[in-house]
Amino acid sequence: MRLIMASVLMLAATGSALADPDVAKGETAFKKCMACHAIGPDAKVKVGPPLNGIVGAKWAHFEGYAYSADIKDGAAAGKVWDEATLDNYITNPKVLAPKGKMAFAGIKNEDERKDLIAFLAQFNADGSKK
Repeated sequence: MRLIMASVLMLAATGSALADPDVAKGETAFKKCMACHAIGPDAKVKVGPPLNGIVGAKWAHFEGYAYSADIKDGAAAGKVWDEATLDNYITNPKVLAPKGKMAFAGIKNEDERKDLIAFLAQFNADGSKK
């Protein structure tokens, strides 16, 4: 019986790690990004590039934006903004791009990052939703 209770408690404790991302919460988390980034059909360059189609895109993919050398180097190396890389970057942008332009402290909460990435993932490169 104790083994069963321990298993139930363990599952309850890890429940948030197993939870599916919440796109609505990701949209709320995106408000932290809106000062510098836009997303959607009418997205334009702000301080940072639009984030349409970012999940799965190559680094420095948005033509006409003046990326930092760190991001350009990543592009030359063939890096892609997959979910794991975005998660790492959003946690603390200076880890992947120490000399990058992004002046953002990052999002430390893992669930909030997953929600944000799920929100971003629903947009195609043209800003339409998948």
